[in-house]
Amino acid sequence: MTNNSLSEVAAILKRAKSVAVLCHVRPDGDALGSGFALCNALKNEGKNAYMLFEEQPPERLCIFNTMAEYYTALPVDISAIDLFVSVDSADISRLGAFSSQFGSFKGKTLNIDHHISNPKFAKYNYVIADSTATCEIMPEIFEEAGFEITKDLADLLALGLLTDSGNFSHRDVSAKTFSVAAKLREKGADICDIGYQMFTRQTKARALLYSRVLGKMRFELEDKLVFLTVTQKDFAETGTDKSQTEGFVDFPLSIDGVEVSVSLMEVRKNQYKASLRSRSVNVNAVAERFGGGGHVLASGCMLFGEYEEVVERLTHAVYQQI
Repeated sequence: MTNNSLSEVAAILKRAKSVAVLCHVRPDGDALGSGFALCNALKNEGKNAYMLFEEQPPERLCIFNTMAEYYTALPVDISAIDLFVSVDSADISRLGAFSSQFGSFKGKTLNIDHHISNPKFAKYNYVIADSTATCEIMPEIFEEAGFEITKDLADLLALGLLTDSGNFSHRDVSAKTFSVAAKLREKGADICDIGYQMFTRQTKARALLYSRVLGKMRFELEDKLVFLTVTQKDFAETGTDKSQTEGFVDFPLSIDGVEVSVSLMEVRKNQYKASLRSRSVNVNAVAERFGGGGHVLASGCMLFGEYEEVVERLTHAVYQQI
């Protein structure tokens, strides 16, 4: 399917009276920022809007009071909804418990995203794959729709922009990224504090988890590939959870000679969530081999099997891309 125009997307949002906003499972800063920003912008326009999550979002990412109201199930009858919007989800399956509801919805569905692997799964789609973040796309939608970008909305959008750009360090950061950041700063977004909250501040428990994970770094392919592994035992013994691993995967790319970093998080026995990062290698192609996807330099997938088997399969897939 092809993209709809910016004006079409804005018109859909302007006409909607009751909107359910969804994002991908295990939401990151961009999913939370773009989702809450859209939901709150719609409320500011006098519309009924509901932010939905499969499960409670990570506490460390919910740094604003404007992120307090959300639901794990639709709080009204589905007949009262005239628009479902998916934000920052690379495919419909990533909507988790809401994927079937989204796919079978009789009314309008809208997909706003920036992942290169997005198949444009909604009835209406606005996928800008060369954008650093969905929060980079959202301001132009708001402006086209005539939605005021308040300080609260600017903070939410800045959260997603900073986290998905790695604090403006990723290779896909463009002049537009900085232009959007400047506009959000003009609207009052506290860029410095958000950056501190996301990339510097941490609890003692997270610091202990990080030290354990770094102590188990594994180098492959003549040190061009690094694996970081987080097990359920690591979580249990440090009193942490999966939300505390945000940003771990970026560290190995600071090591001379490393071209690909893979963070393997044990979900349960013989199941691992892999997050892949690179400065130059197409890790989206690697993730797609295992049913995942994302961006050229930042992707993810789920693998099943014994740990050594998972490492071997990923190592071979990365080798074919280097």
